[in-house]
Amino acid sequence: MNKHTFAMLTIAALSSQTPAYAEDLQFLLINESSSALVGFNVSPTSSEFWEENLLAGDHIAPGQQAGITIADGLTTCTYDIRGSFADDSEAEDFGLNLCDLGEYSFID
Repeated sequence: MNKHTFAMLTIAALSSQTPAYAEDLQFLLINESSSALVGFNVSPTSSEFWEENLLAGDHIAPGQQAGITIADGLTTCTYDIRGSFADDSEAEDFGLNLCDLGEYSFID
């Protein structure tokens, strides 16, 4: 996957009063680890479960990066993330404000 590839997550969200229209959240995902990133999940911090793999069968090689778009219709910026690697390791980070970060790096 190259830096011009965008992964999309699409989930419909409903509001109890008026519709809340959120812009897609975009950030740069960088793999500075020594293993290929083969899975990437994000979930709103309020969720108990991981959402689908945004790489969906693709990967980000060591030293590479990719643009990620979260188009889930939510108005939150705070997400938990999980990366799964070709060497069977995983990395998780919680409570990240992805609106403010602009990019996230996985590092060994």
